[in-house]
Amino acid sequence: MRARLVLQFNPGVSLKEDAGGILSARFDGQMLVLGKFSAEARRRAAILETGLQIFPPQESDAPEVKEILAAARRLALHGLVEYRLCADDGDIAVMEPQMRDYAPRLPQLDESRRYVLSRFAYLRRRGEEMVLESPRANVIFRLCDAGLASLVAHLARPTTLAELRAAPGFPGMELLALLYDSQMLFALDAQKGLRASEGDDALILWDFHDLLFHVRSTTGRHANLTGGLYAHADLVAPQPTVRPGWPGPVIDLTKFPDSSDSACAALLRSRHSTRVYDDAHPITAAEVARLLDGAARIIAHQKVGGDDKEPPLEIAARPYPSGGASYELELYLAVRKCDGLPRGLYHYDADRHALVAIGVAERQLDALLDDAQYAMGSAALPQIVITMSARFGRVQWKYSGFAYSLVLKHVGVLMQTLYLMAAEMKLGACALGVGDIDLFARMTDIPFHVEGSVGLMAIGGRVEEGEA
Repeated sequence: MRARLVLQFNPGVSLKEDAGGILSARFDGQMLVLGKFSAEARRRAAILETGLQIFPPQESDAPEVKEILAAARRLALHGLVEYRLCADDGDIAVMEPQMRDYAPRLPQLDESRRYVLSRFAYLRRRGEEMVLESPRANVIFRLCDAGLASLVAHLARPTTLAELRAAPGFPGMELLALLYDSQMLFALDAQKGLRASEGDDALILWDFHDLLFHVRSTTGRHANLTGGLYAHADLVAPQPTVRPGWPGPVIDLTKFPDSSDSACAALLRSRHSTRVYDDAHPITAAEVARLLDGAARIIAHQKVGGDDKEPPLEIAARPYPSGGASYELELYLAVRKCDGLPRGLYHYDADRHALVAIGVAERQLDALLDDAQYAMGSAALPQIVITMSARFGRVQWKYSGFAYSLVLKHVGVLMQTLYLMAAEMKLGACALGVGDIDLFARMTDIPFHVEGSVGLMAIGGRVEEGEA
């Protein structure tokens, strides 16, 4: 019998109908308002608590079902729904959405092609379950059939659909189609080979551990909880603020002259994060220009290499150091309030020392600013949010094994450089710990693995009160 695909709430999620036909999802003491629905959609939506079959389709063209599926895509962003692939004798696999707007598709696979597991896919234990994940995928597969692990191993080599059908415990074409749709599986191009068949030239440069770290240590492409959750506070005590001293001989450095007369040391000590900005006297376009000129403008073009040891490479040096002179970081400014600069998104052209406007939807700009406000724990929106993006290939072309780690080191260097310029100019600045890489990709229309968000900083006119 053909497998069925069922849409269902996660355990602990329930639906509540409020006045005026408004539906809300309730979970963990929280509420997510889904909006107004027709009477029939509200009646059918209650099925989500037990499961709504969406494949094989029953009434998928009905308007009320389309309403429910649209709401499910919103719920997917918050990890509140799952899709169960099941047979008569139980679940085969459960799909857990990891990104906004996820909805499973069942594409027709080509019988003449050979298919192989993505090199970014991995199988791991999560609690008492086995899950199949990939940093490229927009969904996690929870494997319910014990025989699926052997199928995953079988897909480690290019395999035809006929060979897969003949494999013991074959679960059906529906699972293969879902794996392919999620980019866990890809069709081999015999002319290119394994690595080049999976994606574009930019993807070829990524190591498995780097792409996984990039996706899982940010937000936007997974549904894991993030932030100051104190998740292990009941298991482990916090480490001491100051490291206990070593028992060896002590050399007292206070007897030597200190740096109290150093302008550089004074600037370093004056630097601090500012989370509240003066909207009555916002940052100006002239101040933005000075900040970017001092911290990020290209100051020299050079050519290096070209001998027997290294291939030729052009570099464009900035005021901060960069491993291998890669200088892969770019700056994008989301402007809410700036005297002399209209609201919008801009790219900083470090060569021309110019800002270039990028057309984005207002809701996207609002979402970036809202996320920044939440990340800072501030009562007000920032005036400008600087997104530091990385053109990853600039580093990956030369370095292997630690390319992404090197990018993050550069982010720290650039953050400190911006902090010091802001301190010298008496502007407010606050580095942010996390950003939505999928939102940035949508705003720029650049794939997250080609040029992606790796750091953020809010800047604005400083007020003395409320600083941290």
